[in-house]
Amino acid sequence: MPIVVNLDVMMAKRKMSLNELSEKVDLTLSNLSILKTGKAKAIRFSTLEAICKALNCQPADILEYVEGPET
Repeated sequence: MPIVVNLDVMMAKRKMSLNELSEKVDLTLSNLSILKTGKAKAIRFSTLEAICKALNCQPADILEYVEGPET
C-alpha cells in the first residue's frame, strides 16, 4: 500500500507505549495495534487529531505516501 503508517516511529521518539497512547486517545489496544501495523483501511480525522495531540506531532509525522505498486 502506498500509504505507510509511522505510528511506531513517533511512539518510540516520544517514549510512549501502546498502552499509554491507548489511554490518552481513548482507543482500544487492538484498534491502535491495527493502525500501528499498517493493516488499517481508514482512519477518522478525529482519531488522527487525538493521536497527533497525544504525541505532539503533525499528521505527516504519522502518515507517509510512498510511491509503489498497490497490493
